Amino acid sequence: MQLNKETIAFIEEHLHDDVRALALKAGKLPQVDLTAALTQIAGRQIAAVKIPSWQLVKEILYPQHLSMEQCSSEVTARYKAELLSGDTLCDLTGGFGVDCAFLSAGFKQVTYVEQQSSLCELAANNYRVLGLNHIKVVNEDGVAYLEKMEPVGCIFMDPARRNEHGGKTVAIADCTPDVGALQCLLTHKAQRVMIKLSPMLDLALTLQTMHSTCEVHIVSVNNECKELLLILAAGVQTAEPEIHCVNLTHNGKQCFSFTRSQEQEARCTYADDTALYLYEPNASILKAGGFKVLSAAYCMKKLHPNSHLYTSDELVTDFPGRVFRIEKSYSFNKKEMKDLLGNISKANISIRNFPSTVDELRKRTKLKDGGDVYLFATTLNSGDKVLLECYKV
Repeated sequence: MQLNKETIAFIEEHLHDDVRALALKAGKLPQVDLTAALTQIAGRQIAAVKIPSWQLVKEILYPQHLSMEQCSSEVTARYKAELLSGDTLCDLTGGFGVDCAFLSAGFKQVTYVEQQSSLCELAANNYRVLGLNHIKVVNEDGVAYLEKMEPVGCIFMDPARRNEHGGKTVAIADCTPDVGALQCLLTHKAQRVMIKLSPMLDLALTLQTMHSTCEVHIVSVNNECKELLLILAAGVQTAEPEIHCVNLTHNGKQCFSFTRSQEQEARCTYADDTALYLYEPNASILKAGGFKVLSAAYCMKKLHPNSHLYTSDELVTDFPGRVFRIEKSYSFNKKEMKDLLGNISKANISIRNFPSTVDELRKRTKLKDGGDVYLFATTLNSGDKVLLECYKV
């Protein structure tokens, strides 16, 4: 993609403007390639949040919105780069090329494979301006390339998770390509394979299909589940994969690891009542289902088998999730609800194993959203429904 100087100047002048408003200028600036300019402005605005180190490089070119929406964020790409290293890497589903760029830091030679020529053109430009000259760009179908390629140290794949109508798919067999059908070939061609999947996938069913999996990484960013990563290893027989629950935050990284056997065998103690502190596991742990093993690992009691909230009298500072001080526990009788509503006018409401939605509870209490108060509507092991008034630790 070649941009003339008028188009480049327009991009720089309107970098922070509303793209929809700029589109109304069509026909008024004949020397400006407005379609290309709007794509680049929108791309750089998204990159400012999603790929901040790229947004600083003016020569980087961006694709259409869908590819920007589907590409990894810089923070998750950097995490993946911690997991793979070696001499050679092949990314068989290159896309916009964010993952390939950050993964390439751990390899001597890298091949980026993508069937869309327009994305290959962008990748070639961007890798050049980023100084990633050890990445070779190949315009070809990834599966066709896999079948004929020489073995490499590592393979990365991010199968498409949208059907022909643009809707999201969550089953491995519905992704393109079907990595379940390819896993034997993948582990034949590489010693280590990383597959990025939707966090919406059922983990148990995924592991039944992907029997070569030796590691699972469930990655969240600021407590929002973003990626399910499978690591496949050639010739490695593992009884079961270790599940790594990772939450990447502004303050660092929360990690908790376990196996499904450990979860099944763990002894979990249930609380008769709430103690001084309340603990809410991060989104990756909730997705992984590490509930009993979490209770055992941190010596805390669970409120109810299905509530997935924990309590203790002693503060656990390294808990992988949010930690609160419990100010008071309220039942839902009129007197206690009146006491609660007389003390606060707004709160952050969460529902955990409770027969109402957040909207229904907010309508019932007439509490505004926000503030320093956190209300957890939940069920205790006794079956009692309570509302816990909490404050962040």
